[in-house]
Amino acid sequence: MVLADLRAMRWTALAVPLLVALAVASAVAIGAQERILRSGSARASDDFDLLIGAPGSETQLVLTAVYLDLTALSLMNGRILNTLAADPRVAGVAPIAFGDVVAGYPVIGTSAAFASRWGRLSPREGRMFASEGEAVIGSDVGLRLADKVVPSHGTAERGLSAAEEARHRHAGVSYTIVGRMPRTGTPYDRAILLPVESVWATHDLGNGHAASGGIGPPFTAFVVPGVPAVVVKPRSVADAYALRAQYRAGGTTALFPAEVLVSLYRTMGDVRDALVVAAWLNTGLVFGALALLVLTLTGLRRRRYGILRALGAPALYIVSVVWLGAALPIAAGGLAGLLLGWLGTVAVSGIIEARTGLALAFRPEWQDGLLVLGLVAMGAVFAGLPALASYRQPVNAALRG
Repeated sequence: MVLADLRAMRWTALAVPLLVALAVASAVAIGAQERILRSGSARASDDFDLLIGAPGSETQLVLTAVYLDLTALSLMNGRILNTLAADPRVAGVAPIAFGDVVAGYPVIGTSAAFASRWGRLSPREGRMFASEGEAVIGSDVGLRLADKVVPSHGTAERGLSAAEEARHRHAGVSYTIVGRMPRTGTPYDRAILLPVESVWATHDLGNGHAASGGIGPPFTAFVVPGVPAVVVKPRSVADAYALRAQYRAGGTTALFPAEVLVSLYRTMGDVRDALVVAAWLNTGLVFGALALLVLTLTGLRRRRYGILRALGAPALYIVSVVWLGAALPIAAGGLAGLLLGWLGTVAVSGIIEARTGLALAFRPEWQDGLLVLGLVAMGAVFAGLPALASYRQPVNAALRG
């Protein structure tokens, strides 16, 4: 009887699962996308134990230094690099300087120590930069070893025409690509890394050294150019907290990226919760509309059900037929919505990954299944409305209908 009713519904039997699938997919995708964004962004900050910058927005400092959202930051006195390098509590220190791009890829001035993530990474191709004018590229940068590139100032957009980029190029400046780094799953996979001295010299600030030829600390120039951000690798957790407390005063700010990420995650969680509630309400409206539709279809079939009752079918049988006829399409739509939500999450993650460089690895989680079970259970409750209506209808009224 259930199969006969579904065949009689024809296109309606297909439209119901489709509507349910779309409603369920939105709720699944919202939760899954927020979850993998949180995981991917946390992994990207693993190499930034402590960040020091000029007083200002801590959130923007993290977005700029960690995620390469290259908004202008105030500069600190470059002498801080020597101070930190001589501090016994510091295992490593590296500047993060920016301001130029090549073919849309950001040019980041730093140290060889940070480019190799404190010795943990080695170039996948070629070698690490060893002097001014040399650069290594991230795994996703569309350049080749031995290419000579000319940086452009203030053009942060990808896909600029050659004429547009030429108007902003630094005259007489070029870098040679000497290595390609392995994939890290961070925005630095889409960056060009070179000695900070090259960035300073490109902008006519000197190179931080009294004599030319060297890179890295100590910086011996009378005036060391300023830097927007400094990455510090403390020797211990206690040293990290001590350094953070010291450099939160005296014209600088210091922070653990996790501090800012927790605040961002809280905001993301609030937005996710609001969107999930909206998705639940939307799904509830869909289920309510479907219940009204099934109730109408049940009314059109009340004579058939009346004949079955007159032939001896118990009322519970009719209730089961009506309820299963509504609940099965909803359950099918819930399962399809789960799969559609996962596929949508993979697609959106691919777009975000292509734009930001974050590695967003998707894995199905049990909470997605629980969410779908909850939505399907809610749909089953709605499906009970037409079933109860059929149960309360007298047999003689159904036969006259």
